Amino acid sequence: MSSDFIITLAGQAVYTVLKASAPMLVLGLAVGLLVSIFQATTQIQEQTLGFIPKIVAVLLSIILFGPWILNTLVDFTYNLLNNLYKYIG
Repeated sequence: MSSDFIITLAGQAVYTVLKASAPMLVLGLAVGLLVSIFQATTQIQEQTLGFIPKIVAVLLSIILFGPWILNTLVDFTYNLLNNLYKYIG
């Protein structure tokens, strides 16, 4: 196993994690931005107003994108385990 191979495999793993977590991060960011704009315009400084909509958005994104996330992770794991003989030799 060469160092280039290990770096490539680690890069694929990081890319898979980023791809799987992107829907939740993007929706959480968008909802947080909207809530911040709402709080700035109405001058409401309630801390829980910022957290609860983000939590709900992330939970809804997990429900909505859950099958796609699971499929992405299973595909990566399948490819990793299917090519295990290449990694050892």
